[in-house]
Amino acid sequence: MFEDIPVDVGLVHEGERIRKSDMQFELGGPKVAEKFELVRLKPAEEIESGAIHIIGPDIPDLEEGKSHPFGILIEIAGTELEENLEGVIERRIHEYSNYIEGFMHLNQRYDIWIRLSKKSFKKGLNSFRFIGMAMQELFRNELRIIQEIQISFITDPEKIGPLYTEAMAIYEARDARARGLSDEDVDVFYGCALCQSFAPTHVCVVTPQRYANCGAISWFDGRAAARIDPKGPIFPIEKGECLDPEAGEYTGVNESAQKRSMGEVDRIQLYSGFGYPHTSCGCFEAIAFYIPEVEGYGIVHRGFRDLAVNGLPFSTMADSTAGGRQIDGFHGISIEYMRSQKFLQADGGYEAVVWIPEEIKERLKEYIPESVFGAIATEKDATSIDELKAFLTGKSHPVVSRWLEVGEEGEETAVITAGELPITTGGFRILLKNARIYADKVIIQPVQPKKPGRGEKQ
Repeated sequence: MFEDIPVDVGLVHEGERIRKSDMQFELGGPKVAEKFELVRLKPAEEIESGAIHIIGPDIPDLEEGKSHPFGILIEIAGTELEENLEGVIERRIHEYSNYIEGFMHLNQRYDIWIRLSKKSFKKGLNSFRFIGMAMQELFRNELRIIQEIQISFITDPEKIGPLYTEAMAIYEARDARARGLSDEDVDVFYGCALCQSFAPTHVCVVTPQRYANCGAISWFDGRAAARIDPKGPIFPIEKGECLDPEAGEYTGVNESAQKRSMGEVDRIQLYSGFGYPHTSCGCFEAIAFYIPEVEGYGIVHRGFRDLAVNGLPFSTMADSTAGGRQIDGFHGISIEYMRSQKFLQADGGYEAVVWIPEEIKERLKEYIPESVFGAIATEKDATSIDELKAFLTGKSHPVVSRWLEVGEEGEETAVITAGELPITTGGFRILLKNARIYADKVIIQPVQPKKPGRGEKQ
């Protein structure tokens, strides 16, 4: 099937990582503002069947070791295809790209991050034409309802600009169509295992009010995908009994998670970042991270290039959050989930959110309650915890009323010194060198951080 392609193509390569030192170049990624992948349904007569177009420099002409703007446009036709399948088919770009030896694809939509390895380039993978040939074969064989397909790879920065703008408008229109249905209105949720090659214990649960972490799969997309490919990576989950409507825990979701995670995850609470939070893959659009000093959540998205208010970049927190784990206070989410009335419902919703990058805050303006909108800080208001505390106090944010007064006894305390004292918390190891700690008593025991405004976890 892939005799004309100079590298191997198969499932064995899914999950392959290409480090910066091993890459020929990267396409998209955090250093590039405009990148996208888009699937569009077209009349058959408008498609040049099997065509592969390269708009801009091909692989040999892209500077080695650099990041480049990039777009993938796949146009398809078929008598059984419907417009509402575009997003479902689009998400398969991630899966099929990763079948190609030395071609690593991460994320989705406007967040794509692709690397080509030096090894595969030297083997002869020196044109996007080979990438297109592999992808066309995979799409045709895996999704037989696609009868005609043509693929365009865009590397010309001047051409990408208008196409990127068009793609963003299409993504928003898709998301808007999926709003309005509630989780209580349906008996079936959907699961997605597309990211298990990178995060083996992760199973994404997609509900009407909780988009997939990647932001690319709605409940309607899940339903459509399960119908057209019943044995594929997107599958139905019977809700079962609701154990906790506030936290969003269902017997059917728990049973599915236990089965699909090989027993590693047996409980999931869909609307909380504490207790049994939804697992995180690596393709999430944003992270909700708990800030214990102010008892509230910060949000940072993949495109934010500065340090978050807790002093950490997105990449560091992503390493601690990803991999299919359940980490109290570190929660991978989609931007669309932040528009949901169920967003962090069990933790207080937006009344528990204290910091969001300005770009995302403005995008979500109509979904953040007016009563708290002005009290949520951005990077323009606070870049440190001390600045954040001052801002929240000045704006009378709801979390301020929950802060505990620090002890006022003022009694003499013992002094403990240590040349190097390790502390492990939230996935990080902190070394206190030449530390001097003042305390009446030191008790070391494992604890869970407090939920925002809900006391200690039981």
